[in-house]
Amino acid sequence: MTPSNPLSDSGPGSAAASSPDPAIARPGEPAYDVVGIGLGPFNLSLAALADGLPGLRTAFFEQAPAFSWHPGLLLEGTTLQVPFLADLVTLVDPTSRWSFLSYLRAHDRLFRFYFYERFHIPRREYDAYCRWVARGLGSTHFGIRVEAVAWDADSELFRVALTHTGSSADDLATGPTRVVSARHLVLGIGTEPAVPPAFSAAGIAPDLAFHSAHYRQRRASLADRRRIAVVGSGQSGAEVFADLLRTQQPGAQRLTWLTRTPSFAPMEYSKLGLEQFTPDYVAYFRGLSPRQRDALVPTQWQLYKAIDADTIAEIYDLLYERTIDTPDPAATLLPGVTVESASQRSERGEITLACRHRGQDRSFELTVDAAVLATGYAPRRPAPLEPLADLLDLDEAGRFRVDGRYRVATRPELTGRLYVQNAELHTHGVGAPDLGLGAWRSAVILDDLTGGRAHRLPPPSAFTTFGVPAGSDPSATSPAETAGLGTSAAGRHPRPRSPQEPGSGRVTPQTAGARRPEAGWRTRRPDPAVLRQAEQR
Repeated sequence: MTPSNPLSDSGPGSAAASSPDPAIARPGEPAYDVVGIGLGPFNLSLAALADGLPGLRTAFFEQAPAFSWHPGLLLEGTTLQVPFLADLVTLVDPTSRWSFLSYLRAHDRLFRFYFYERFHIPRREYDAYCRWVARGLGSTHFGIRVEAVAWDADSELFRVALTHTGSSADDLATGPTRVVSARHLVLGIGTEPAVPPAFSAAGIAPDLAFHSAHYRQRRASLADRRRIAVVGSGQSGAEVFADLLRTQQPGAQRLTWLTRTPSFAPMEYSKLGLEQFTPDYVAYFRGLSPRQRDALVPTQWQLYKAIDADTIAEIYDLLYERTIDTPDPAATLLPGVTVESASQRSERGEITLACRHRGQDRSFELTVDAAVLATGYAPRRPAPLEPLADLLDLDEAGRFRVDGRYRVATRPELTGRLYVQNAELHTHGVGAPDLGLGAWRSAVILDDLTGGRAHRLPPPSAFTTFGVPAGSDPSATSPAETAGLGTSAAGRHPRPRSPQEPGSGRVTPQTAGARRPEAGWRTRRPDPAVLRQAEQR
């Protein structure tokens, strides 16, 4: 490597515009204890809770130039669906300098928030709070893409290839790549917008049918569209439909709202119902068989795919007021409907949706001029991990096997730990994407990294008993044991399992030959060419 650092911090979002990025290791520097890939709220929570922990060297890399949280849905009047206490740190360490209240104090907004008297904060302010934390931490680095990760068996370290993204395609093509080493990794790249096959394979112009993740940036293009469909009835779909209702041009636009669910239902928000977003429920869910988990999650759609009551009420009120002078609100709401295919039949941009009513099992067509797809998000394919493909032990569906400490199961020869955040819905339940469990999950990971010396984790806190009551079944394990959170002798911190224990994130010799699914990773030998070329620069 040349002495000069080709990844100097000169792009947007840089921490020090005139000095080399301190995240890029110099020759001879020690490896990081943990490197985080991606910087959404969950890895940002991990970075904030790791800040100040003695003896823990961390770095987190994100290819975007700055932190941004669902920018397409940062609409006026929208709020978080969880209380402000579900910030990056408070439910684990309310004294942290990175709490939401600390953000308010730093911006002289405490008294205004005090008189605001709301438990649920504006979504735009949550984004501003996270950007404040991201700028303040020394371990977070934006504008740097992780190209590839390989395992070096000789040093027992991960080798992570990094590229400064720059600001143009030329920069991406010619920008130098550097390599850092890490003992452990945390994957926090999150999810990506999911476009149904009916639309992705239809060849419809992207300005006529687009995901709700891009709604705020593209809603101006809908102003001259006469017929607009919103597909999907989760919170995002409801917010898009409400926003279109507010700005609908009387007599000039017609809105249609379609959803597969049997009704436009409110989110489960009872206090006991919300206990399914506790560590206690995570422990219970992990104790179920994979078959039971996969069958249970779809039945819980009102926990994470439904609409908050205030948004439903606003939509009804808007429709009611619309019908004071005319019986037709110029809006059609269609629950229980699946869009089976879509086609663009004319250069004018008309889109024909072939639909089926699920309850009546009848087909019909709907012609619109634009469609907003509030069709949710799916796990990202973690391309940087391709060189590790043969070292991961995936389940029959090609998904990570994730233990109670959020470690991915790997082959025995990979002794470093790979943790995941928001990639474990199938193993940990509906709380995986929920902000309310983010700080707790980060604390679990940090406790595992430090041998129980990071943060005090809460004891069981739900009033609900999930599963068989303790003492009723001599063969049953406690929820803490099911989750892999044994208590230390001091009774304060979970005891991390050794690599030889079940659920440690390792694969025993008996399971090392487990079959690899066709839908999973490509089966090939790790190719470290990218890393070798980078080290020769």
